[in-house]
Amino acid sequence: MKQPNEALFYIGTYNKKEKEAILLGAVNEDTGEMRVLGGHKGIENPSFLALNSSGTVLYAASEQDEGEVHAFAVEAGTGALQPLGGRGTDGGAPCYVSVSPQDDYIFVANYTGGNVNVFPVHADGSLGEMSSQVKHEGSGIRQDRQDAPHTHSIIPDSTGERVLVCDLGIDQVLIYRLEEGKLVTHREVDLPPGSGPRHLAVHPSGQWIYLINELNSTITVFANNEQQGELKLLQSISALPEDYPAGSDDTAADIHVSPCGRFLYASNRGHDSIGVFYINAETGLVEPGDWVKSGGRTPRNFAIIGGMLLAANQDSGNIVSFRIDKENGRLIPTGNELEAASPVCIAPIPQ
Repeated sequence: MKQPNEALFYIGTYNKKEKEAILLGAVNEDTGEMRVLGGHKGIENPSFLALNSSGTVLYAASEQDEGEVHAFAVEAGTGALQPLGGRGTDGGAPCYVSVSPQDDYIFVANYTGGNVNVFPVHADGSLGEMSSQVKHEGSGIRQDRQDAPHTHSIIPDSTGERVLVCDLGIDQVLIYRLEEGKLVTHREVDLPPGSGPRHLAVHPSGQWIYLINELNSTITVFANNEQQGELKLLQSISALPEDYPAGSDDTAADIHVSPCGRFLYASNRGHDSIGVFYINAETGLVEPGDWVKSGGRTPRNFAIIGGMLLAANQDSGNIVSFRIDKENGRLIPTGNELEAASPVCIAPIPQ
């Protein structure tokens, strides 16, 4: 049972469908203490999760060779999940799912399939038949990681009229128009060879978009002209400390902007840290502030919940909580952690 000072969140893991692969967690917003309230079986490797705007439906990417995406009704108050069925994605290793602002479509990125999908959403939150699919072509300079397209994320803009896709394999952010459920190519944004674009974070003002590049561990800052569907490159900065000798195990992972819009956070695997960056309120440019160890190995994903940041450390099997300093954005370890097998996604339930 949720306590008055707790916020609820779901945890996606790499786990077999016979196990409780989706967990329901709670974090005390005063102390950072966390606990598991329950779990759900029946889905293989739910590696990425997304909730609709009201928090009444959860969507999960099932990362396997023949990919699937599943929908679940969220029970009010308890967070218990009721399956609403799933759909095949016609691609391997779906690793990202997002929901349109109007909650009428979901979008899926398939990593090994190199393709993205659109599914219409029924009134009860269940999924209709796939309405659109685009398969990318090409490769990059890193033959170990960029032998083919690898779509790693897909997010809608605030209007729901366009979606932005990061393709790690071909070093591009691709912008599509969404026209009656169909994806129509709008623009392509090229990144330096070997960048490996992974995830995007949109500033609360909508003026800027921040991109984390997995392969060269950089952050790219764009001016966002949403009316025209254009991104203008403003800045590129390392996600790692200047004096850190990055190696092959150092791969950037996740990126988020604080709700106040003043701070940017980025996770680094290998270095096993969360970087804190300051956002200039006039220009959107960022400058490094601090790096804090994630409290485990391989921080693949993290989430901001109220005044807390929760980091999911995949290889050490733990989630660690940090208090966010309201004045300077720095992360203060609370001393609390939660054990979870291969946690790779944290999805806060809207309060």
